[in-house]
Amino acid sequence: MALSMQKRNAETAPGRPRDPETEQRILEVALRLLAEEGYSRMSLDGVAAEAGVSKPTIYRRWSSKADLATAALRRIQVAEPHPDTGSTVGDLTASLENFSRSLLRPNGMSLIGTVLAEESHTPELLRLFRERIVTPRRTMLRAILETASRRGEIREGVDLDVPVQMLIGAFYARYLAQSKVPAGFARELVEVVWTGIVVGRKR
Repeated sequence: MALSMQKRNAETAPGRPRDPETEQRILEVALRLLAEEGYSRMSLDGVAAEAGVSKPTIYRRWSSKADLATAALRRIQVAEPHPDTGSTVGDLTASLENFSRSLLRPNGMSLIGTVLAEESHTPELLRLFRERIVTPRRTMLRAILETASRRGEIREGVDLDVPVQMLIGAFYARYLAQSKVPAGFARELVEVVWTGIVVGRKR
């Protein structure tokens, strides 16, 4: 108990640098409580108590509950560099395979669900979720397609947002229909979408 109090006092002392272990512990607790309780029932008091820190310690790192929740949700994303396989199909497939691993982590889909359930009550949560999690994925896929377009691989006039929506949306649709995404789904999906936009495909 004394050690815990000393650590908490050290973390709240002014001018001290942030402890990365403390930050990691807070995010891990927040992610677990999000999965177990949902966003509406998760409280900063509960996160602070389980992480062994004070609420001011949390507020020095994240400005609100929504800020903390979306920072925690970023942990379900598999860290990945921009793919460079040597082909557009390979790059798209690699990116989507990483997306699949993130989505299918334990509680991955339920965590997304708890965010969507708060749309009308906590618009800040969905805004931050889109900014921190949805937009980076879409940006990566679009960048791959833009490179392919500059190389002359894609038909003129194709709205690149359409294949991006199809590539991401198909994963959610498949999971909701069958609660799983089979191995090889990313490559099969990319090949189908690519066939529709590649040069030489008739409209």
